[in-house]
Amino acid sequence: MSKVLIIGAGGVGTVVAQKIAADPVFTEVMLASRTKSKCDAVAAAIGGDRVQTAQVDADSVPQLCELMRSFRPDLVVNVALPYQDLTIMDACLECGANYLDTANYEPRDEAHFEYSWQWAYQDRFREKGLTAILGCGFDPGVTAIFTAYAAKHHFDEIHYLDIVDCNAGNHGMAFATNFNPEINIREVTQKGRYYEDGRWVVTEPHEIHRSLNYPGIGERESYVIYHEELESLVKNYPTIRRARFWMTFGEEYLTHLRVIQNIGMARIDPIMYNGVEIVPIQFLKAVLPDPKSLGANYHGQTSIGCRIRGVKDGRERTYYIYNNCDHEKAYAETGTQAVSFTTGVPAALGASMWAKGLWRGAGVFNVEEFDPDPFLAELGRQGLPWVERFDIDLEV
Repeated sequence: MSKVLIIGAGGVGTVVAQKIAADPVFTEVMLASRTKSKCDAVAAAIGGDRVQTAQVDADSVPQLCELMRSFRPDLVVNVALPYQDLTIMDACLECGANYLDTANYEPRDEAHFEYSWQWAYQDRFREKGLTAILGCGFDPGVTAIFTAYAAKHHFDEIHYLDIVDCNAGNHGMAFATNFNPEINIREVTQKGRYYEDGRWVVTEPHEIHRSLNYPGIGERESYVIYHEELESLVKNYPTIRRARFWMTFGEEYLTHLRVIQNIGMARIDPIMYNGVEIVPIQFLKAVLPDPKSLGANYHGQTSIGCRIRGVKDGRERTYYIYNNCDHEKAYAETGTQAVSFTTGVPAALGASMWAKGLWRGAGVFNVEEFDPDPFLAELGRQGLPWVERFDIDLEV
């Protein structure tokens, strides 16, 4: 039985709090963020005084430690901003708490993300006897667990891995992002990067694209972008010859992105406006719709999975494992859209895997380093059923 502290009360934090509150393995649950009223609203919706709330600045190690020393969590689930990963990890080390997040660290002043900063914590977590679980959302997260499941059960060697992410939903807005606009825009406007034959190949943003078919959805134009799970998967599965990440974007969305970049609103460096220093992308975030507000009018599905080619018993085989999630069903259950739901459910389930002693170890781990079987056995029951297809045309 474990006490858990959840940091972050956006759409993903809402789902995590609901799922963790329903899990009896957790004896006490606290939800904290910079704005306590957001936490209070989530706790009230859950009801039953199951979730305690608190205010905390996740950029401040002293504030985080003050809260942790008061509440004494066994596990901290970080669904705050990626900028705050390292301060939360520092506080966990100082206060003796285990750690789990959904996205890797990136600095505020550079649109760049990779695991090196968090992997550098390996010795400190190992020496303290604490577990740090990185990237336990859907992508990264379930996509890596799907890959681990394929490697364990269906392949002797994985040679080609293509992670495909389609959001075929419609929220009715001219332009909105499905998670924090600042993080989302920074991510999708970077140069593409994929792994091939032992090296990383860099492309211009959205340079490589093709139409792919998604189950229950149909054809959608899909673009190669960089995503962090590629970095850990090629490290942990050295037989991989090529690994790519594909994401769908509509033409209207890309047009808005180009305009945002061309007029300087995607800038992350500060400028002076009427004697006040502002960061353009942070101002843009303030005027765009809150991703949490999109759920009520969201229709359609997401489809995220792994298309894998490799060898089993000396014969080449192909394999496609995926989940489709319906925006309306996600909203009916949690009041959030499917992108928040597909990220929050795995985070809560990963926390449960740790609490039950199934995913533990001293050090820093990516999710594919743990046994995928108990996680996937429970994933469907938590609202994210998955499908396997064997020996089909992968299109990639």
